[in-house]
Amino acid sequence: MPLEAVEARRLYRQVADQLRALIDSGEYGVGSRLPTERDLAEQLKVSRPTVREALIALEVEGRVRIRVGSGIYVCEPPPLAPLLPAASEIEGPFELLRAREFLEGAIAEQAARVATADDIARIDASLNAMATVQHPGEASMVHDRAFHVAVAGCLDNAVLVRVVGELFDQRLNPYFAKLAHYFENPASWNAALAEHRAIRNAIAARDPDTARAAMREHLARSQGRFAQNFGTQASSARASARSG
Repeated sequence: MPLEAVEARRLYRQVADQLRALIDSGEYGVGSRLPTERDLAEQLKVSRPTVREALIALEVEGRVRIRVGSGIYVCEPPPLAPLLPAASEIEGPFELLRAREFLEGAIAEQAARVATADDIARIDASLNAMATVQHPGEASMVHDRAFHVAVAGCLDNAVLVRVVGELFDQRLNPYFAKLAHYFENPASWNAALAEHRAIRNAIAARDPDTARAAMREHLARSQGRFAQNFGTQASSARASARSG
């Protein structure tokens, strides 16, 4: 029989598969609490973001429930579990953000060299719109996307515009949306808006190095905002959002 190409499965998928198998075998029964994110990372010899992506995948599948500040609990599998998206079908949020950091950093660098007054006006329009909406919400995502597409549009390359838009649209997948549910709030939105303005200012100043660094810093900080533990840090963030 012919040989098939071997795919190096992403770590978070392997972690999700292991945990799912332990749940299915009864090692962790319905209602029981899984080890902490930190303990799982130590036992599996992987990073905590990898464990976090795996737990989010299992929550989307309906296999676990994450209770911020309390723990991760095993759930009764939902009747439609086979119809839910599997971990093998969707890219992990951190992988997507790292890809965007690399690609959009280079785009911002070139944008600072070639942006026209009309390009800056389009970037400004998206920033002005971002400043008028609440987050999280559908409108904030629309204007956030418009900003990144406007930066890519400075290069007058339809392929890059499409790629940037498609990468951003991965935020709409259920894994990314679930992660954002835990960690995005008005404070994180204001921080992101300030980072967007720094990118815009570097492009308008025709400073390629600063524009690249500002874009990469923005996307790296986005990863950092999603990398908080499912514990006291996240609880404090959500409490601050409610009181703000």
